[in-house]
Amino acid sequence: MPEMPSPPSPETNLGLKKEDLYSSRSLQDGTLEELPLDDEGHEATHPTEEEKQSLRRVAGKVPFIAYWICLVEFSERASYYGVKPLFSQYVNRKMPVGGNGYGAPKKGTQDTAGALGLGTTKATAVSQSFSMLVYALPILFGWLADSTSGRYSLICWGVAVCGIAHVLMVASGAPALLANHTAVAPFLLSVYILAIGAAMFKPNISPILLDQMPLTVPVVKTLNTGEKVIIDPEATVERMMLWFYELINIGAFTGVATAYTERYVGWWLSFLIPLVLYLPLPPLLWYLRKRLVLHPPGGSDLSNVMRILGICFKRGGWKSIFKGKFFEPAKPSVIAQSGSHLEVPWNDVFVDDVRRAFQATGIFCFFPIQYINDNGLGEAANAMSTMLSTNGVPNDVIGNFNPLVIILCMPLLNYGLYPFLRKRKIHFGPVARITTGLCLSTLGGLAYTILNYYVYKQGPCGSYGSSPTCVDAKGNAKISDISVWWMAIPYALGGVSELFVNVPAYGIAYSRSPKNMRGLVSAINLFSTAVAYALGLAFAGIVRDPFLTWVFGIPTILGAISTAVFWWLYRDIDKEEYTLTQNEDYHRESVGKHEVPHSKEDSADMELQIKK
Repeated sequence: MPEMPSPPSPETNLGLKKEDLYSSRSLQDGTLEELPLDDEGHEATHPTEEEKQSLRRVAGKVPFIAYWICLVEFSERASYYGVKPLFSQYVNRKMPVGGNGYGAPKKGTQDTAGALGLGTTKATAVSQSFSMLVYALPILFGWLADSTSGRYSLICWGVAVCGIAHVLMVASGAPALLANHTAVAPFLLSVYILAIGAAMFKPNISPILLDQMPLTVPVVKTLNTGEKVIIDPEATVERMMLWFYELINIGAFTGVATAYTERYVGWWLSFLIPLVLYLPLPPLLWYLRKRLVLHPPGGSDLSNVMRILGICFKRGGWKSIFKGKFFEPAKPSVIAQSGSHLEVPWNDVFVDDVRRAFQATGIFCFFPIQYINDNGLGEAANAMSTMLSTNGVPNDVIGNFNPLVIILCMPLLNYGLYPFLRKRKIHFGPVARITTGLCLSTLGGLAYTILNYYVYKQGPCGSYGSSPTCVDAKGNAKISDISVWWMAIPYALGGVSELFVNVPAYGIAYSRSPKNMRGLVSAINLFSTAVAYALGLAFAGIVRDPFLTWVFGIPTILGAISTAVFWWLYRDIDKEEYTLTQNEDYHRESVGKHEVPHSKEDSADMELQIKK
């Protein structure tokens, strides 16, 4: 592995100053009027209420450096998704009879690749515990990045840790280890090291990408055609995050190659390909280091958030949650009006930011059911695929239909549907998009349910088609006549649902949180997926025959109910103007000890980097 760049600590603040977002002009009375700058650095104006209703909204220009960050995400996700879909098969199935010794089955049979032969339940436990850690540990690393280390530093450390994991995983595909049943130790070690490295990386890459967006407020711009339009930061973020998600899923498509090499060559090559794709990451991070807008860690705000909650419960009570005024008692202005001598180290705007952050976390609570209907509970989808006719196609390759649909549909949304709606002044807000995604994932869960019902009904082993006992006299698997390609329907519905759910979630996590908590709130978004994996782990014992139809059916019912509840609770958010907090370091207004002055050398370096 190439040498990793040395992660700086703390990071240098290369963020844009207020004067980089605004210019000013002198008015007749001698005062200065602040003028926002558009995405090309030209003077612009804030839209009036009339202009907000009449002018077309467009996405702004995306900085080129943002696409480089997407390339970083592609490389990391290609290595991650190149190996993750293989875990269940590697653990579940034993070495195939008459195979080549590397885990690949004998040519001309319907057998699937295998290695450890520990069964469906243990395969589910390994796969689900790995994924649960990947999405739960970001809570720790997101907080650490915000408070102490900075985002870039943790990304670098995460890349180093993942590199070690990939090397160990390649070793677990050695034929000698597979033959004498000693591959389990290096494999499990690599799996959980990879989980730690990915958890360092994931909560920090999307915030560092959105840190590069220079425009944070809507501005009016006149196009070359003479048309006046509003450059909408919400539309710009949506466009950028759609590209970000596109690169994630192009990387995820690596799973197609590793699924085929697993079947026709062996595990060693399936694990080697992701390692090779991973190698460009260290030099790419080194190249980007001096070109990124990096914000320094601002200290932990968790203690202040907890104190705000304590004040709100004490002074307003839990009943005020349902009245929409729960956070008001914690505002310094309200405290002062009450005659209290309570001193607090925050301003009113920070309390509003905390309120919006809690609103975002409430939205994320609906995501686990979407994920389960998208992918199945635990390894249920993989178990169903082993009962279907493959005709030479690896049974787990069909899962890559999910990223394929995302890759094909992203341009249709980014440059078709969304501009079409904006041109007609139809606001398809984040809550409406997420509701659409929840509906699609529910339909995907229904498709899984119906398909598994017919697989059980028509299969040679009835409702025990995925069990190890469903084999012929020679030990070869007996399968249904139903083609594995029918699974493309739920996978496609799930893929499209992700574009409507996951992409808006990135923008919500970033825009609806205080500046010093963006990594943590992004991690909470990821944690919703950890909940889905935890449920898969908790119910691993029932993700088996003869219960698979109900394993798909019950989440489908819950998905339909939660979709309606979600829309009813959060529909009013779509009426709000996109807002990115402009609250500067509020500690400096009231608690001087939190202010960290920069030296003259630091200030000069910051100005030089901003000019660049």
